[in-house]
Amino acid sequence: MPRLMDMTAESAPQEIRRSRGDRQRDAIVAAVRELLHERSFADLSVSTISERAGVARSGFYFYFDSKYAVLAVILADASELLDSLTHHFASREPGETPAAFAKRMVGSAAAVYANDDPVLRACAVARNTDAQIREMMDDFYDGIIDKLIALLEQDSEARPISDDLPALVRTLAATTTMTLTKDSAFVGRDDDPGRAVDALERLWISAIWGSEYLLKN
Repeated sequence: MPRLMDMTAESAPQEIRRSRGDRQRDAIVAAVRELLHERSFADLSVSTISERAGVARSGFYFYFDSKYAVLAVILADASELLDSLTHHFASREPGETPAAFAKRMVGSAAAVYANDDPVLRACAVARNTDAQIREMMDDFYDGIIDKLIALLEQDSEARPISDDLPALVRTLAATTTMTLTKDSAFVGRDDDPGRAVDALERLWISAIWGSEYLLKN
Protein backbone atom coordinates (compact mmCIF):
# COMPACT_ATOMS: atom_id res chain seq x y z
CA MET A 1 0.00 0.00 0.00
CA PRO A 2 1.48 3.43 -0.93
CA ARG A 3 2.48 5.55 1.95
CA LEU A 4 0.29 8.57 2.78
CA MET A 5 3.18 10.91 1.88
CA ASP A 6 3.52 9.26 -1.53
CA MET A 7 -0.24 9.57 -2.18
CA THR A 8 -0.16 13.22 -1.22
CA ALA A 9 2.79 13.85 -3.50
CA GLU A 10 1.00 12.13 -6.38
CA SER A 11 -2.25 14.03 -5.87
CA ALA A 12 -0.58 17.45 -5.68
CA PRO A 13 0.19 17.69 -9.43
CA GLN A 14 -3.41 16.67 -10.18
CA GLU A 15 -4.69 19.50 -7.98
CA ILE A 16 -2.38 21.94 -9.74
CA ARG A 17 -3.52 20.76 -13.17
CA ARG A 18 -7.17 20.94 -12.15
CA SER A 19 -6.91 24.46 -10.75
CA ARG A 20 -4.95 25.59 -13.81
CA GLY A 21 -7.67 24.10 -16.00
CA ASP A 22 -10.33 25.98 -14.07
CA ARG A 23 -8.39 29.20 -14.54
CA GLN A 24 -8.07 28.65 -18.28
CA ARG A 25 -11.75 27.84 -18.63
CA ASP A 26 -12.70 30.93 -16.62
CA ALA A 27 -10.32 33.03 -18.73
CA ILE A 28 -12.08 31.90 -21.90
CA VAL A 29 -15.50 32.80 -20.48
CA ALA A 30 -14.16 36.17 -19.31
CA ALA A 31 -12.64 36.81 -22.73
CA VAL A 32 -16.02 36.35 -24.43
CA ARG A 33 -17.62 38.75 -21.97
CA GLU A 34 -14.91 41.35 -22.61
CA LEU A 35 -14.94 40.97 -26.38
CA LEU A 36 -18.68 41.49 -26.58
CA HIS A 37 -18.04 45.00 -25.29
CA GLU A 38 -16.12 45.60 -28.51
CA ARG A 39 -17.81 43.58 -31.25
CA SER A 40 -20.82 41.46 -32.15
CA PHE A 41 -21.03 37.77 -31.46
CA ALA A 42 -20.87 37.12 -35.21
CA ASP A 43 -17.45 38.81 -35.30
CA LEU A 44 -16.03 36.62 -32.55
CA SER A 45 -13.67 33.85 -33.63
CA VAL A 46 -12.07 31.08 -31.61
CA SER A 47 -8.67 32.57 -32.44
CA THR A 48 -9.69 35.99 -31.11
CA ILE A 49 -11.17 34.50 -27.96
CA SER A 50 -8.13 32.31 -27.36
CA GLU A 51 -5.74 35.21 -27.84
CA ARG A 52 -7.67 37.41 -25.42
CA ALA A 53 -7.83 34.59 -22.88
CA GLY A 54 -4.12 33.78 -23.23
CA VAL A 55 -4.95 30.20 -24.18
CA ALA A 56 -3.88 28.22 -27.24
CA ARG A 57 -6.58 27.26 -29.76
CA SER A 58 -6.04 23.64 -28.75
CA GLY A 59 -6.63 24.73 -25.15
CA PHE A 60 -9.90 26.39 -26.14
CA TYR A 61 -11.13 23.19 -27.78
CA PHE A 62 -10.14 21.19 -24.73
CA TYR A 63 -12.84 23.02 -22.75
CA PHE A 64 -15.36 24.07 -25.42
CA ASP A 65 -16.30 22.74 -28.83
CA SER A 66 -17.35 26.16 -30.14
CA LYS A 67 -17.96 29.77 -29.15
CA TYR A 68 -21.61 28.83 -28.71
CA ALA A 69 -20.62 26.43 -25.94
CA VAL A 70 -19.01 29.36 -24.10
CA LEU A 71 -22.21 31.34 -24.52
CA ALA A 72 -24.20 28.42 -23.12
CA VAL A 73 -22.10 28.56 -19.94
CA ILE A 74 -22.73 32.30 -19.57
CA LEU A 75 -26.49 31.83 -20.06
CA ALA A 76 -26.53 28.99 -17.53
CA ASP A 77 -24.75 31.23 -15.04
CA ALA A 78 -27.27 34.01 -15.69
CA SER A 79 -30.14 31.59 -15.10
CA GLU A 80 -28.58 30.41 -11.84
CA LEU A 81 -28.07 34.00 -10.70
CA LEU A 82 -31.72 34.84 -11.38
CA ASP A 83 -32.80 31.72 -9.49
CA SER A 84 -30.67 32.79 -6.55
CA LEU A 85 -31.88 36.40 -6.52
CA THR A 86 -35.53 35.37 -6.70
CA HIS A 87 -35.03 32.57 -4.16
CA HIS A 88 -35.86 30.11 -6.93
CA PHE A 89 -38.93 32.07 -7.97
CA ALA A 90 -40.50 31.83 -4.55
CA SER A 91 -44.00 33.17 -3.99
CA ARG A 92 -44.67 36.50 -2.33
CA GLU A 93 -43.47 36.70 1.24
CA PRO A 94 -46.05 37.19 4.03
CA GLY A 95 -47.19 40.80 3.97
CA GLU A 96 -45.44 41.56 0.67
CA THR A 97 -47.72 43.54 -1.63
CA PRO A 98 -47.95 42.86 -5.37
CA ALA A 99 -46.26 46.23 -5.96
CA ALA A 100 -43.33 45.36 -3.71
CA PHE A 101 -43.12 41.89 -5.22
CA ALA A 102 -43.11 43.20 -8.80
CA LYS A 103 -40.43 45.72 -7.90
CA ARG A 104 -38.29 42.99 -6.34
CA MET A 105 -38.69 40.61 -9.29
CA VAL A 106 -37.98 43.27 -11.92
CA GLY A 107 -35.04 44.41 -9.79
CA SER A 108 -33.69 40.85 -9.73
CA ALA A 109 -33.94 40.62 -13.51
CA ALA A 110 -32.26 44.03 -13.85
CA ALA A 111 -29.37 42.81 -11.66
CA VAL A 112 -28.88 39.78 -13.92
CA TYR A 113 -28.88 41.91 -17.06
CA ALA A 114 -26.45 44.35 -15.48
CA ASN A 115 -24.16 41.48 -14.50
CA ASP A 116 -24.20 39.96 -17.98
CA ASP A 117 -24.33 43.13 -20.03
CA PRO A 118 -23.35 43.26 -22.89
CA VAL A 119 -23.70 39.49 -23.37
CA LEU A 120 -27.49 39.46 -23.15
CA ARG A 121 -27.72 42.62 -25.22
CA ALA A 122 -25.49 41.06 -27.90
CA CYS A 123 -27.65 37.94 -27.86
CA ALA A 124 -30.81 40.02 -28.26
CA VAL A 125 -29.33 41.47 -31.45
CA ALA A 126 -27.80 38.23 -32.75
CA ARG A 127 -30.99 36.20 -32.35
CA ASN A 128 -32.41 37.99 -35.39
CA THR A 129 -29.75 36.60 -37.70
CA ASP A 130 -28.28 33.58 -35.91
CA ALA A 131 -30.59 30.56 -35.63
CA GLN A 132 -28.40 28.83 -33.06
CA ILE A 133 -28.42 31.83 -30.72
CA ARG A 134 -32.15 32.23 -31.26
CA GLU A 135 -32.65 28.61 -30.16
CA MET A 136 -30.41 29.10 -27.11
CA MET A 137 -32.15 32.30 -26.10
CA ASP A 138 -35.59 30.75 -26.57
CA ASP A 139 -34.58 27.93 -24.23
CA PHE A 140 -33.25 30.48 -21.74
CA TYR A 141 -36.44 32.55 -21.78
CA ASP A 142 -38.79 29.56 -21.87
CA GLY A 143 -37.29 28.29 -18.63
CA ILE A 144 -37.86 31.65 -16.94
CA ILE A 145 -41.38 32.07 -18.33
CA ASP A 146 -42.44 28.60 -17.17
CA LYS A 147 -41.28 29.43 -13.64
CA LEU A 148 -43.13 32.76 -13.69
CA ILE A 149 -46.35 31.14 -14.87
CA ALA A 150 -46.18 28.53 -12.12
CA LEU A 151 -45.47 31.23 -9.54
CA LEU A 152 -48.35 33.47 -10.62
CA GLU A 153 -50.81 30.58 -10.83
CA GLN A 154 -50.27 30.08 -7.09
CA ASP A 155 -50.93 33.74 -6.23
CA SER A 156 -54.45 33.99 -4.81
CA GLU A 157 -54.61 37.75 -5.43
CA ALA A 158 -53.62 37.57 -9.09
CA ARG A 159 -56.29 38.90 -11.44
CA PRO A 160 -54.60 38.78 -14.87
CA ILE A 161 -56.09 40.91 -17.60
CA SER A 162 -56.10 37.90 -19.93
CA ASP A 163 -57.37 34.36 -19.45
CA ASP A 164 -54.35 33.22 -21.42
CA LEU A 165 -51.75 33.60 -18.68
CA PRO A 166 -48.87 32.02 -20.68
CA ALA A 167 -49.36 34.49 -23.53
CA LEU A 168 -49.65 37.40 -21.10
CA VAL A 169 -46.51 36.45 -19.19
CA ARG A 170 -44.58 35.93 -22.43
CA THR A 171 -45.59 39.39 -23.65
CA LEU A 172 -44.60 40.98 -20.35
CA ALA A 173 -41.33 39.02 -20.29
CA ALA A 174 -40.47 40.15 -23.82
CA THR A 175 -41.13 43.75 -22.83
CA THR A 176 -38.91 43.24 -19.79
CA THR A 177 -36.11 41.85 -21.95
CA MET A 178 -36.18 44.71 -24.42
CA THR A 179 -36.34 47.27 -21.64
CA LEU A 180 -33.46 45.79 -19.64
CA THR A 181 -31.28 45.39 -22.73
CA LYS A 182 -31.88 49.14 -23.23
CA ASP A 183 -33.43 48.77 -26.67
CA SER A 184 -34.01 52.34 -27.83
CA ALA A 185 -37.55 51.49 -28.95
CA PHE A 186 -38.38 50.85 -25.29
CA VAL A 187 -36.13 53.22 -23.34
CA GLY A 188 -35.61 56.01 -25.89
CA ARG A 189 -32.33 57.24 -27.31
CA ASP A 190 -31.09 59.49 -24.56
CA ASP A 191 -33.72 59.05 -21.88
CA ASP A 192 -33.11 57.78 -18.38
CA PRO A 193 -33.62 53.97 -18.48
CA GLY A 194 -34.96 54.18 -14.93
CA ARG A 195 -38.13 55.75 -16.27
CA ALA A 196 -38.75 52.74 -18.50
CA VAL A 197 -38.06 50.34 -15.61
CA ASP A 198 -40.58 52.19 -13.44
CA ALA A 199 -43.18 51.90 -16.21
CA LEU A 200 -42.27 48.23 -16.58
CA GLU A 201 -42.96 47.53 -12.90
CA ARG A 202 -46.30 49.28 -13.15
CA LEU A 203 -47.15 47.31 -16.28
CA TRP A 204 -46.57 43.99 -14.48
CA ILE A 205 -48.67 45.10 -11.49
CA SER A 206 -51.59 46.34 -13.60
CA ALA A 207 -51.56 43.33 -15.94
CA ILE A 208 -51.36 40.68 -13.22
CA TRP A 209 -53.00 42.15 -10.11
CA GLY A 210 -54.91 45.24 -11.24
CA SER A 211 -54.26 48.97 -11.16
CA GLU A 212 -55.65 49.28 -7.63
CA TYR A 213 -52.40 47.73 -6.37
CA LEU A 214 -50.16 50.33 -8.01
CA LEU A 215 -49.92 52.58 -4.98
CA LYS A 216 -49.96 49.82 -2.39
CA ASN A 217 -46.27 49.49 -1.69
